[in-house]
Amino acid sequence: MRGWGKYALPVIALWAAALARDGFDRWVVDTDLPPLIAETSVEVRDRNGALLRAYAVEDGLMRLGATSQQVDQHFLDMLIAYEDKRFRSHSGVDLIALMRAVTQAVRNGEVVSGGSTLTMQVARLLEDSGTGRWQGKLRQIRVALALEHTLTKDQILGLYLTHAPYGGNLEGIRAATLAWFGKEPTRLTPAQAALLIALPQSPEARRPDRDRLQAQSARDRVLDLLSGSGTLTADAARAAKSETVSAQRRAFPSVAAHMADRAINANPDHLRHDLTLDRDLQKSLETLAAKSLIGLEDRLSIAMLVADHQTGEILASVGSAGYALGDHRQGFVDMTRAYRSPGSTLKPLVYAMAMDEGLAHPETLIDDRPVTFGTYAPQNFDGKFRGELKVAEALRQSLNIPVVLLADQIGPARIMSAIHKTGATPKLPTGQAGLAIVLGGIGMSMEDLVHLYAMQARGGNSIDLRWQLGATSTAERHVISRAAAWQVSHILSSIAPPKGAPRNRLAYKTGTSYGHRDAWAVGYDGQHVAAIWIGRPDGTPVPGAFGGELAAPVLFEVFQRLKPALDPPGPPPPETLTVTSAQLPLPLQKFRGRNAVFEAAPDTPKLAFPPHGARLAHLDGGLTVKVRDGTLPFTILANGTPLATRLHQRNVDLVFEEKGASILTVIDAKGRSDRIEIWID
Repeated sequence: MRGWGKYALPVIALWAAALARDGFDRWVVDTDLPPLIAETSVEVRDRNGALLRAYAVEDGLMRLGATSQQVDQHFLDMLIAYEDKRFRSHSGVDLIALMRAVTQAVRNGEVVSGGSTLTMQVARLLEDSGTGRWQGKLRQIRVALALEHTLTKDQILGLYLTHAPYGGNLEGIRAATLAWFGKEPTRLTPAQAALLIALPQSPEARRPDRDRLQAQSARDRVLDLLSGSGTLTADAARAAKSETVSAQRRAFPSVAAHMADRAINANPDHLRHDLTLDRDLQKSLETLAAKSLIGLEDRLSIAMLVADHQTGEILASVGSAGYALGDHRQGFVDMTRAYRSPGSTLKPLVYAMAMDEGLAHPETLIDDRPVTFGTYAPQNFDGKFRGELKVAEALRQSLNIPVVLLADQIGPARIMSAIHKTGATPKLPTGQAGLAIVLGGIGMSMEDLVHLYAMQARGGNSIDLRWQLGATSTAERHVISRAAAWQVSHILSSIAPPKGAPRNRLAYKTGTSYGHRDAWAVGYDGQHVAAIWIGRPDGTPVPGAFGGELAAPVLFEVFQRLKPALDPPGPPPPETLTVTSAQLPLPLQKFRGRNAVFEAAPDTPKLAFPPHGARLAHLDGGLTVKVRDGTLPFTILANGTPLATRLHQRNVDLVFEEKGASILTVIDAKGRSDRIEIWID
């Protein structure tokens, strides 16, 4: 860039001859210019324009596009002062600089300074022509003149800032500052600016990671030349020379790698992708993700998602604990989009729908007892039964049987419809929804769950999640009433936080899928919603893994990193019924279901033995009958004929000699009855 003196005289002569020709202007206009638009690295940026990730171009170069407006003005002033003082005034070739270079070469017997303008350097970079022979210099002059005829000075400067080599696979000033300084070139120290001026002159020899001392020496020569000039004072130059050149080449940003890949796949032709993510929050949560798996078995992965439920914008999306993690943790798998069992995280929706249906209220009593629905007999996670308790407490304890009782009344199809209205796209393993969906028998992604909980946080109205900046959302969809949404949120915010977490009344729910395959925690406040998943990407069980123990502590730490204090929820809507159990309307005081009027009371007599449908061997004339509940005395009939009357005992042996099918009936003192069918061989 600074030496071609031995070719100066013939080049000047040729150029002067060209001036004398009448066709000089035509010679310039007819120049066949090289392509002015080169392939640059695809960039993915956050909501504020900060770089998240850049991709190499096809030849492996990191070539990031740059304009003069993206670069520190002081650097530009120093660059022009050092390389091309009359850049703003010449037409591509600086005759004064050429004459000075020739004079100095003759006087000193060697090349002392170069005569190439920045425009000529751009011409050489565009054609990769090197210093070459005099014919190459003539070509550079012609292209430089044509560039000045075609482009503005700032456009030419932008080409230099994009194509200048800075060592290795780095092209362009933005690639250079990211690699050598770990930042964009918007603000540079004089020492950094001087190094960036020196590097393109001999990019491989002066690479700081290969020869730090040579890089520093070249930088200092630039500082010496500019010292005391209008662009750099002598004091500033001395101070800059005391700054050490780092020999470290920094890795390019690789933040939100999964989401960056998603953006590329969605729009492969775009050179720039602007996402709704916040880089600082994203980096903080990626650090938290890696930290959260320390001490856990090496096949576990983790995923996190944070969104603003007022706008639908995703602010952070962590697909794994590390994008480059190997086979054990399968870090390349984006678990925010993987379909997994949601465990108990659908329960709040079922309770809210039950409240809207008039089936329940937080103060309604519901019975946690053994139940069967055909061949389906749900069990609580610990296998125990709590008996009668309030609906709010059943949700807080995440009991299975109460929520299945409510789901049976609502219907699986209607629950599925509500899930779809939230914006989720669930998958059914059998293609048909059953009651088991409310306990996790369904496939949902983390984004699906964030859709669902965002709806609850928004008072029952859904909103689409967005990760592309500027994308528009579809209209809101009403899913549940605002009163039901508030009631459920109030219950969830009263759940005790995990040990060591702040008691900040975060509304949250945990979930653990069948076989301990997935540990979930989803929560929200008045502005944000977040979800955490921990498990194995291959779906194998994780013995002893629970959402409350693994995922919930991470959820609370996410909110601590997100904001200093939670945004409080709003007051209950005016239509919200906030009363005690005794003040509820009679049908809401205790859950009975819509068919309760046709069902027997819980204390009606029941034939406990023989069981209904039993096939018994020949009884030799005797039949043992056992009765549970009911009011003494009992009457027992066989096929309508009394076998015993005024019985004051619940277990009795009766004479019975019939064979084949029979119907046994018991009637208590209040006229209530039960009947069974049996077969005697």
